[in-house]
Amino acid sequence: VGFAVLIILHEAGHFAAAKAVGMRVEKFYLFFGKPIWSIRRGETEYGVGWIPAGGFVKITGMDPREELPEDVLPRAYHRQPAWKRIVVIAAGPLVNIVLAFILIFAVYATAGVPTPNAPVVNSVAKNSAAAGVLEPGDRLVSVDGVEGFTDTLTYKNTEARRSALTRQISSHRCAPGDDAVGCSAATPARVVVERDGERRTVSVAPRRTTVENPATGRKEDRQLLGITYGGLDFLPASVGDAAKETPDYVWFVTSETAKAITRLFYSAEARREIGSVAGAYDATRRTIEFSTPRALILLGVVSLSLAIINLAPFLPLDGGHIFWAIAEKVRGRPIPFTWLERASVVGFVLVIMLFGLGLYNDIGRFADGTAARQVQGP
Repeated sequence: VGFAVLIILHEAGHFAAAKAVGMRVEKFYLFFGKPIWSIRRGETEYGVGWIPAGGFVKITGMDPREELPEDVLPRAYHRQPAWKRIVVIAAGPLVNIVLAFILIFAVYATAGVPTPNAPVVNSVAKNSAAAGVLEPGDRLVSVDGVEGFTDTLTYKNTEARRSALTRQISSHRCAPGDDAVGCSAATPARVVVERDGERRTVSVAPRRTTVENPATGRKEDRQLLGITYGGLDFLPASVGDAAKETPDYVWFVTSETAKAITRLFYSAEARREIGSVAGAYDATRRTIEFSTPRALILLGVVSLSLAIINLAPFLPLDGGHIFWAIAEKVRGRPIPFTWLERASVVGFVLVIMLFGLGLYNDIGRFADGTAARQVQGP
């Protein structure tokens, strides 16, 4: 439902802007393909397609080769000045950006600002390295002197600090020649925990365990303690604090999304991280089950990411239409349709390749039984 709302609002941005500048809108659809439901109101047909992969607004004259009646030509898309076309196309991503701000600000102002804290042990696996040593409710303070989360850390640094603890645990390896799955580290880790208000130091020898890499969905052998934990609290915040934190987080997500897109061109690991609609749905479902505020933040992040990806300068994405409208303005005359056709083919192939890669990755994860991920250690 959340994804459908994001798509509807995105297309509603195009729709409202087109109407505002006087263009004629023929169709406003959620999803693609033959309609499973439709209704006509005035000059516009509203409907739902049977292929759940986005949505669209059909504006008269998007294809300059289309033969149109004389009475609608003045309102055709290709007859409008470049600035009007840019306004209409940019309106969709703009709605997603505004929605992301609203969702994230609403969570920050009501539930509080997400702030990493020292991880709290949720469960300890039977026969694991931590069994009989660590207990549910223990707060992990440090491992070999590497401290856990503190209230002064920001939400953006959560995964970085989590990775530091993971690396520290993994540094305790099995003895040479004894590295089979199930072996215990040659030297134990010094773990400081807070239990019942008191700090105590315990020694735990991480055990070699086969787990899933959350980033790639692949099976890997790691030295782990055998615990699950949570480490993200929502601290109460004033409206002013929420207003200050929201732009910071939006910028963080924007920059990280841009970096992730760039890494696709040179990093095999980044390409393995791509997911499809099925993977995104599964991740959202599990987040909703875990926490409503986190689910709303995730929805805001997805909305923002949708805007950023749509602004990539490739047809048929919104950014492609904006790019060629600007190119026309700079050139001083219309872009030849053959150029747009070739650009559309290249962009379409790229989009299909990314979608296919994401679907392939998700199929592999589901086939391995890794869609429902569980953290096996810090």
